[in-house]
This record gives sequence, C-alpha cells and structure tokens, in this order.
Amino acid sequence: MRSSALVLSAATGLVSAHFQLTYPTWRADTLADNTTFDQWSYPCAGVPYGTGNKTEWPLSGEGASVALDLHHPWSYVYINLGLGDNATNFNISLTPELLNVTGKGEFCLTNLPLPGDITDGQNATIQVVTGGQSGSALYNCADIVFRSSAQSPSSEVCTNSTGVTATVVGQTATDSSATPEPTPNSAPSGTFRLPSRATSWGVAIALILGVIM
Repeated sequence: MRSSALVLSAATGLVSAHFQLTYPTWRADTLADNTTFDQWSYPCAGVPYGTGNKTEWPLSGEGASVALDLHHPWSYVYINLGLGDNATNFNISLTPELLNVTGKGEFCLTNLPLPGDITDGQNATIQVVTGGQSGSALYNCADIVFRSSAQSPSSEVCTNSTGVTATVVGQTATDSSATPEPTPNSAPSGTFRLPSRATSWGVAIALILGVIM
C-alpha cells in the first residue's frame, strides 16, 4: 500500500512538471490521466499529425501568438515552425533567441516573427520545446493553417500570470520587447513581445541539444 502511494506521488510530480500548449490548440491533451502520449517524446509528444483540429492562425501582428501554461518554477522556452502537411522539419525558429521564463502559470508571446513567404491557406505545425532543471526537453505541437482573416486570441487566452517573467538568455531585459536576429533557415520579420516583468536570465545547453536532435 505504501509503495503504491509512493508511485502515485512520483507520477503526480512528473505530470506537474510538464506544460500545456493553450494557444494555438495542441494536437491532443498530453496531460490527460489516460493518455498514452509522452511529452518527453520528440518531436510532438508522440501525437501524430491530424489527431486534432487545425487552428486558424494570423499571418502577422499581435495574432501570431503562442500561449502556454507552465508548471516548472522556471523553464527555457523555444518555439519552432514546420511548414506543410505533417511537417517533420521544424527548421524555422519563432524565438531565435532562447527564452528563460521564471514562475509557474500562464505565459504568452505575441507578434512572433514569421518568414516573409507565408501564404494565406498554408498549413504548418508549431512545435514548443521547454526544459527545466532535469536538463531534458519536453515537447508539444499544434497544427495550424495561416489565414489573413484570423483573429488575434483574446486577452483571456493570451495572458501572463502574476509573477511570470521572461528574458532572452544571456541578457537582462530593460523593456517589454526584444528584437530577435533572423536564423539561417528563415526570413522572419517583426518583433516578438515579452512580458513586461522580465528580470532573470540563465544558460540552456541541454535544451538546445534537445531541439536539434
């Protein structure tokens, strides 16, 4: 009886250390009690393409957003984009500079930089990668279709919890925005937005290795 309680406690701890992709809608609830999916599994927590519905995602501006519910005391966050149906190559970085997010709760980035050749009606997949103290990467994916008519997420969907702060790794943020450098595999434009209370920074070698597996 005691050993069962210990196993349950350990399992609960593992789940609480995972994260939820709240916008755009993730392929499946990888935190469900009866799920066979595993957030440790690259590249999309073991959830196959087509499992869930596609979210209509704006081509640019504030609507190009990703919202998370983070369960770690702190997390490194990296967001990638793969173009086309059933993308397997997430070679476009929407966060060219690695982010360190401190605090548990809701976290949202807006105005993510997109390649200049994205077209209305194009399918794609967003991959979110996080890492914490264990040094291992966690994954979730959301399938999207770009629409010029798509609306920005509401403030209830895209918000930052009190005490959740973020900054680019290796820098101390002085304002609420940061301008990322383009990566070799993309031609992004725009400026992604960080929460206004960004105060901490760190180093994240393990997460980067997880992204390029």
